[in-house]
Order: sequence, then structure tokens, then C-alpha cells
Amino acid sequence: MNKMKEFYQKEAVSSLVKEFGYSSVMQVPSIEKIVVNIGLGEAKDNPKVIEAAVGDLTIITGQKPVVTKSRKNIANFKLREGVAIGAKVTLRGEKMWAFADRLINVALPRVRDFRGISPNSFDGRGNYTLGLKDQLIWPEIDYDKIDKLRGMEITIVTTAQNDDQARSLLSLLGMPFKKEA
Repeated sequence: MNKMKEFYQKEAVSSLVKEFGYSSVMQVPSIEKIVVNIGLGEAKDNPKVIEAAVGDLTIITGQKPVVTKSRKNIANFKLREGVAIGAKVTLRGEKMWAFADRLINVALPRVRDFRGISPNSFDGRGNYTLGLKDQLIWPEIDYDKIDKLRGMEITIVTTAQNDDQARSLLSLLGMPFKKEA
């Protein structure tokens, strides 16, 4: 079993029950899924970009991503319906816990000039979205084999009812939030 999942089950659940006064352990929020997304606007001109991004996401997450396509024509962006413009992976179960552990303990500390992540990026329903500027913070990515730095968006979907519950859950799991000034 993953050490983060084990910590959640043994210590975080009891701590959250005390903090929020839940009557049942089933009310305690948990991480439902993690979605990793790379948007590739330049893919409409160069289809090889999609292959590189899919390869990077596969290495980072350990799961093959789904290629996302545009839903409608947008003339200002010179975009046609059905053109591949991104890639995403939805992680659940053991892969999700392993990815969350690597994100918090390995990748985020490797960000240049890292002082913590914003505690204000919650959506009001207990989900947290984090943007990363490049894929080089992951130790699995070889610097010599990438063609271009690409950012990614990581969304952590929780079962929490509000942002405070989700913030407490993620803080207990080790998410390095910035301290409020």
C-alpha cells in the first residue's frame, strides 16, 4: 500500500473527524481523482507535438493519456472542430495515490524558487487546481529528450463539501501551501 494512502487511513481521517466533528467516518473527505491536463494550442499546426506530450504524460503518470479534440470552430484561433489540441489523464485508486505522493514529495520541491503553492486555487466545491510551468520538475523526464517546455494543469478532485475541508485534507497530506501574510 502507498505510504500516503496509509497515512490518510490511519492518521488523517481521525484528525479530520476531530477537526470538523463528523458523526461517521464515511463523511470524511478524501481524494476522488486527479486529472492531469496539457493544452497544446500549437498542435493544430504541428501534429507531432501531440505525440511528444502524450509520451511525457505517459512517463509522468504511468497511464496512457486521452487526446482531447476541439469541440467547435473558432475563427480567431484558426481552429477547426475535431482537431487534436491537448491530452489528459484521469488517475484513480493506487495510481492516484502514488502520483499525489510523487507530486507533493518529489516534484513540487524541485520547482525553481519554490515558496509554496497558492491556498486560494480552490473552486468553491472542494477541488484544487494547480498549474505547473514545465515538465522538467518530474525526475522521470530526461532533459535531453524533450523538444519544448510544456506546462500542465493538475486538478485534485475531493469529496469535500467546501474549500475549508479540502484545504485541511490536502494540508494533512503534506501539500505545501503558502502561509497567509
